[in-house]
Amino acid sequence: MGSDATGRTTLFDSVEDVQSRLADVGYLASTAVATTVFLADRLGKPLLVEGPAGVGKTELARAVAEACGAGLVRLQCYEGIDEARALYEWNHAKQLLRIQASQGQDWDATRDDVFSEEFLLTRPLLTAIRRDEPTVLLVDETDKADVEVEGLLLEVLGDFQVTVPELGTITATQRPFTLLTSNATRELSEALKRRCLFLHLDFPDAELERRIVASRVPQLGEALAGELVRIIGVLRGLDLRKAPSVSETIDWGRTLVALGLDTVDDDAVRQSLNVVLKHRADLVKASAELRLN
Repeated sequence: MGSDATGRTTLFDSVEDVQSRLADVGYLASTAVATTVFLADRLGKPLLVEGPAGVGKTELARAVAEACGAGLVRLQCYEGIDEARALYEWNHAKQLLRIQASQGQDWDATRDDVFSEEFLLTRPLLTAIRRDEPTVLLVDETDKADVEVEGLLLEVLGDFQVTVPELGTITATQRPFTLLTSNATRELSEALKRRCLFLHLDFPDAELERRIVASRVPQLGEALAGELVRIIGVLRGLDLRKAPSVSETIDWGRTLVALGLDTVDDDAVRQSLNVVLKHRADLVKASAELRLN
């Protein structure tokens, strides 16, 4: 780790440093990915990573955290998530008990007491802002959150500070490396995009995926890994309900090793295809295309 001209701590020294350290933790990043990660770190800007499910968007955040020895704080977005789940809320049950125990005491003192740190429940965004240690903040599947949560993210990610009316403004002393992911199920606002660097992450090419599988499942052997990746490429070319992800390619490799198989023939595919395809219609279509009996 180093620091920039403003004294802000940075995680990486160069694009090559990003590639090397991510590779050390098993994430093989292309030059384009490593360059964007380096710039997000060096410029102190959030990184928005968009692409289909299963291409390694979430894994990239985990790999950055592991490579840098940083804490990973994850906000999993979903329909209906609100400020209380993303930022903070008060422990109302504990506050009520304290109020009941303080009956007869001065109300101003009681109020100051129940709206103190003891009763504050921090959620991922506030947790990441308050950490003094190097931190990676992952806002996962941002496109699943409501527009109101986008507004909250604009406020928080703009200055990396949060105002709690009862406690005042809390400003990050160590800005987290922030990565937002999106499966592009809906268009994110231009205002949010302007605050971020953008990276489109697609399925890796065959050679990179073969290297990924070989690094994660070294017992598989390069030839078998290459054949596995070739079949995965065929499957992704079909009109499937859910194309196989990179993690499922790795799982398929581990499955072949567990079954003691040293070739990807029809029998091997027939036994294990359900590791990468999770819908019956996809299994039927793939079996027909691969001519499995």
